[in-house]
Amino acid sequence: MTPLKTIEASMFIAMNRFKIALGSEDEFVSIWKNRETFLDTVPGFKEFHLLRGPSSEEYTLFASHSVWESRQAFEDWTKSEAFRKAHANAGGSRKEIYLGPPQFEGFESVI
Repeated sequence: MTPLKTIEASMFIAMNRFKIALGSEDEFVSIWKNRETFLDTVPGFKEFHLLRGPSSEEYTLFASHSVWESRQAFEDWTKSEAFRKAHANAGGSRKEIYLGPPQFEGFESVI
């Protein structure tokens, strides 16, 4: 059995889950592709991914997935001007594509 590849012990992963109305998936992806996140200017930011999950009869699940050097780096970002600018028009004028607010989940690496 091959051992797991270990990651940095201080890494923090921040995820938001989104339930997106069926038929609005491409529009949701486009919103994320075209928005300015300012993440490249933030200390401690490592990488970002937008993940598409399964669809149900009601919605398609998406998750934004950002990797940070530490929980503190992520928390500092949430209090920054870059965060305020990135979220100033979150969702835009097309709020009907979102079936409820995003659900935040934060994870600290342990191995």
